Amino acid sequence: MGIKENIEDIQKTINSACTEAKRDNKEVKLIAVSKTKPGSDIKKAFETGQKDFGENYIQEAMDKIDEIGKDGINWHFIGRLQSNKAKFAVKYFDYIHSVDSLKLAKEISKRAALENKTQKILIQINTGKEDQKSGIMPESAEEFFENASMLENIKILGLMAIPPFGMPEKETEKHFILLKNTLNDLNKKFPELKMSELSMGMSGDYTAAIKQGATMVRVGTAVFGERK
Repeated sequence: MGIKENIEDIQKTINSACTEAKRDNKEVKLIAVSKTKPGSDIKKAFETGQKDFGENYIQEAMDKIDEIGKDGINWHFIGRLQSNKAKFAVKYFDYIHSVDSLKLAKEISKRAALENKTQKILIQINTGKEDQKSGIMPESAEEFFENASMLENIKILGLMAIPPFGMPEKETEKHFILLKNTLNDLNKKFPELKMSELSMGMSGDYTAAIKQGATMVRVGTAVFGERK
């Protein structure tokens, strides 16, 4: 099947998962993860009505965005972001999902001020407490937010997580539930932020994520096919 058919199938699956979870399907945004894929594939997806695209690597993304443009597209940075690349992420991206330290949040806010914008971000939570993975530990989230919520040129929309790979669905669901509960707890502590976004779920587990409250699902392989 082609990209158009893939997106149609994914949207049907999203709709079914929302129905099962008694949710409005308008609450769930499909982010087509286009890393390593050519601009021509993104254009094909865009022509089907897909508006949100996720990229993991700054230089690759900059080249594509320069080629394709921003008109009608929401660009999401979902990869690990180093502080010295924050200025590029702020310039090119509408959303940054992977903010994993106060240092990075401060740098993004500083760069956003220079661009005269308020950068939309999500905070990455390390739900599996994995040494090799980025993110704020769940038990440190409140302390992080006490500081990050003071930054003027960022808008914290919610949380993002990448559960440990290769787990059974039931185990993966526990990570989605943890992220949802963390968001609920933070909203009680920081009601002024009015956070509503949960970026969780990828090609193999996005239906489980939707059932646990995902508002953004990051799907690459199921949209564009296997990466070389």
